[in-house]
Formats: sequence, C-alpha cells, structure tokens
Amino acid sequence: MPERIAEVTALLAEVLAPRAPLTVIVDGGDPGAAAQFASRLAAAFPSTARAWSVDAVLGLIGPGGGLVDSALNVLEPATDRILVYLRGGPRHRFAEGDGEQRAQVVIDHRDPDWPVIRHLHPDLADVDRWYLSESRAFFAARAADWDAKFGDDMPRYAEAVRLAGVRPGHVVLDVGCGTGRALPALAAAAGPTGRVIGLDFTPGMLAAARRAGRDESATLLLADARRLPAADAGADVIFAAGLVHHLPDPAAGLAELARVTRPGGVLAIFHPTGRAQLAARHGRVLRPGEPLSEERLVPLLAATGWRLHHYEDVPERFLALATRV
Repeated sequence: MPERIAEVTALLAEVLAPRAPLTVIVDGGDPGAAAQFASRLAAAFPSTARAWSVDAVLGLIGPGGGLVDSALNVLEPATDRILVYLRGGPRHRFAEGDGEQRAQVVIDHRDPDWPVIRHLHPDLADVDRWYLSESRAFFAARAADWDAKFGDDMPRYAEAVRLAGVRPGHVVLDVGCGTGRALPALAAAAGPTGRVIGLDFTPGMLAAARRAGRDESATLLLADARRLPAADAGADVIFAAGLVHHLPDPAAGLAELARVTRPGGVLAIFHPTGRAQLAARHGRVLRPGEPLSEERLVPLLAATGWRLHHYEDVPERFLALATRV
C-alpha cells in the first residue's frame, strides 16, 4: 500500500476506532474507488476494534429528479454511522450530489495514490489533529509544477495588488503566499521603504518561490495563517490569495488577520478566477451560502473586525477588499 494511503487510513482508524461499534460508509470517487478505499480503511483498524463495519455504497438514486446522485443523499446520518466522501477525478459520476455536504469526512481522491483529508468533523477530532499535516500534504504534491500550471495568472495578481492600494512604505503580509506569484508586484508597490513578508505553511511552496527568485522581493516565512508570527496592528495591507476558503474556520482565520492589521488597513481576498470558474475546475457548481458568497462574507467580515467596501466576482478574478475597523 502506498505510504500516503497508509497515513490517511491510519489517521482515520485512530480517530474512529474509539467510537466502535459503528458503521463507516464510503461513497464518491471514480467508479470502484469507494470499494477499494473501504477495504484499505477496514484493514487499518486494530484487531481489538472489530465491532464495526466499513462498506462502500455506490449508485443509489437521490432526490434529484431521477438523476444519479450520491448515496449519501438518501442515507440519514446516525450516531453510529460515519459517512466518508471521496472527491473524485474527472470520471466521478456524483460530482453534483450533496454527499460532500452530508459527510463527516471528506477526502480529496483525485489522485488515488495521494488521498488527502480535506474535512474532518470536529466531533471526530480537533482540527489541530489533522489540518496542518493534511493541508501540507495536499499542497506539497502540487508545489513543483504550480507555476507551470498557473504562471499566466501573474498579470491578474499585479492588477489585484494595484486595486488593494499598496503604497510606498507599506508593510504588507502575503498570507498563504504559495510560490510567491504576488510578491514581485507587492514589493514594487511598497517600494524600498516598505516591507513585504510572504508566509506559507508548506515548505515545498516556499522552496518553489525561492527557485523562482521571489525571495529577492520579500522575506519568506514558514507559518500557519491561523497563528501568524506577527505583532498586533503591524501590517498596512494583508494580501490573501486562495486562502480563506481553505481555512477550517474562516471566522477564526479572519480574526487573526485582523489582529495583525492596523486600523484602516486593508485586507485583499483574491483569486485569479471567479468563484464559478474555480468551482467548475473542481467539477462542481456553486451553492448558496458558500463562505466567499457576498451574503456570507459581509457578516463574516463584520464579526471579525472588517468592513467590506469592494466585492467583485467576475470570470477573470474574485476580489473582496475590506478595511480594518
């Protein structure tokens, strides 16, 4: 069994075994993926915790007008039942189902040899038990060719920096900087009297930024966006590209960004494509009430120390600008 699969199934077995007896239902993924993952998960449970079962459930009909839908849509959660949903690859038949919303465990399974836990219900395990290591595993596998896939986004980053209002002398934090695509534009805008710091929690992403020479534009730090190594009220601008929707608790993350920003400072939440385009890339459609929807983001920002003053969601970019109150 590949090492990454063993790591994921061992973590889930460790979390779930104390809850036995229970039934674990695995659904989603490309055809055959759920059955294979269920078998591997079952093998990971210790022999002393055999009062449980792991099943793959596929192909049931959901309430979508006769369309094939996720089995999880027609299985009611119960105290003795855990639903595991696999985000599948391009052949995934259940991409439009509600299985992911219903599941207590969500696993990115686009690469069956490199599964990554993307959601684990807090009733099962504290977020610190899995979030950092699993998220690093997710991005580490993508770091080496990230710029090759998305390098043509650089002009959109430069335009977002302009709209964020970075000025000479500003202290700017690029939180979740990845390979540092925004750093040259941020450094040019802040000028020689300013300071730009790029922070990311994946060593491979920072290594890619250094290979691209972007450490010449900014100081690079290995850091978790939820616990920034920065003083209170020290930043003029926070640039957050592709960050907020990856956080396990967006409200706590936004509050931490507010802590390190001076009153009147700016938060730029950015992505180089619109939300609908990003969802389509991942094989799904937008649903009401998602964290970056305007109706959710306005009160979320207000509750964490920000006032939204610009919201733009068009095919070529998503950009929300907020002021620290």
